[in-house]
Amino acid sequence: MSDRGGAGGSRRRRTGSRPSGQGGGVRDVGAGGDAPASAPEKDKDRDADVGGSPWDLRCHRLQDSLFSSDSGFSNYRGILNWCVVMLILSNARLFLENLIKYGILVDPIQVVSLFLKDPYSWPALCLVIVANAFAVAAFHVEKRLAVGALTEQAGLLLHTLNLATILCFPASVAFLLESITPVGSVLALATYTILFLKLFSYRHVNLWCREHRASAKAKAEGQRGAAQPPGTVSYPDNLTYGDLYYFLFAPTLCYELNFPRSPRIRKRFLLRRLLEMLFFTQLQVGLIQQWMVPTIQNSMKPFKDMDYSRIIERLLKLAVPNHLIWLIFFYWLFHSCLNAVAELMQFGDREFYRDWWNSESVTYFWQNWNIPVHKWCLRHFYKPMVRRGYSKWVARTGVFLASAFFHEYLVSIPLRMFRLWAFTGMMAQIPLAWIVSRFFRGNYGNAAVWLSLIIGQPVAVLMYVHDYYVLHHEALAAEA
Repeated sequence: MSDRGGAGGSRRRRTGSRPSGQGGGVRDVGAGGDAPASAPEKDKDRDADVGGSPWDLRCHRLQDSLFSSDSGFSNYRGILNWCVVMLILSNARLFLENLIKYGILVDPIQVVSLFLKDPYSWPALCLVIVANAFAVAAFHVEKRLAVGALTEQAGLLLHTLNLATILCFPASVAFLLESITPVGSVLALATYTILFLKLFSYRHVNLWCREHRASAKAKAEGQRGAAQPPGTVSYPDNLTYGDLYYFLFAPTLCYELNFPRSPRIRKRFLLRRLLEMLFFTQLQVGLIQQWMVPTIQNSMKPFKDMDYSRIIERLLKLAVPNHLIWLIFFYWLFHSCLNAVAELMQFGDREFYRDWWNSESVTYFWQNWNIPVHKWCLRHFYKPMVRRGYSKWVARTGVFLASAFFHEYLVSIPLRMFRLWAFTGMMAQIPLAWIVSRFFRGNYGNAAVWLSLIIGQPVAVLMYVHDYYVLHHEALAAEA
């Protein structure tokens, strides 16, 4: 050992290199340190390492395991990829089992029957067309308010009657007309609900403009008004049919006089969104027919027998396809559809969702998964209540009450039964939000939010399907 060390030292002296005294036998590289070492240089490094002190031979240091929280390690991308692979494999097994057990159940003709009972009767489409009358009525009320032909009290009364009719008229038709299907009713009622929210915002913003015009006129009496920026519209020049229908078709619920506009239509971007819309529509229909419908049908007997263990098993079995379809629906609607409409209309604000998947509280989820509705609630419901002296808790509860009403409105009327499962599920978010924020933090809070989404929706689905089955099929069988 000493001979080799001496030989190594003599070689270092002959080559003129300086041995390092800072451990590990590190060479003094200099400017050319990035160049690969030659074979003689590797020999010198090995000889220097072996010939050093015992402290130079150490290979351990004070450190934590990577899974310990104190290690500061956070790159778990490989584990995430493993989870994705396992998820794909497990769902592929379930899908293969479904095919072996039931065969191919996808039937495009059956999809058409969900929208139409009679090919010569299109009640849902007629309802959507009639909705234009309510938009035109709101427009003319605003035109007369702008020129002072109506008082604010009379305008408020007319807008209230118009908005109330928007909710009651399609509900009456869907509930009383036998030729309309539940799916057609949902689409028609969703259209009228969107129209209600848009016209509420339309009236609200124009009212603010009139109030601002009156206050500005009183303050600037005898003074020259400030010039408008070029290319912008001011009140009442916004009261045109073109402006109204741009807002009605724009992917937003909140009205503005001057929306942000994109400079051009990106054809490739639009084509990608349209192809996504087509693909994910077919995928959702296939998954519902092939995966969800058999599971729901097999869940009726455990519900009828009140076999709780089988009910829980069916609930967990339904949770996987239901949640997968919900995620696909989210991407299809909020990314593909809304971006396609925005691109066609050159609508510039594309924030239709935020990072709700990172939600560590129920409140954060509801504030970020549906931005158009959140902006409307914040602008036209929550802030006005707070400005009128209500507490933030009361205002927040009011927002959940309104959301619960519309959820029940879109489910109970098309099914023609009132069970309040959707209303109860939405109102249950208030205590759930308190429990999650009080007892769960960080990743535990995020897991609690995901668990509520995965389990909560199948519970509501099974409740409504069971009640619908009992009300329609068993009652008809008993009568027969």
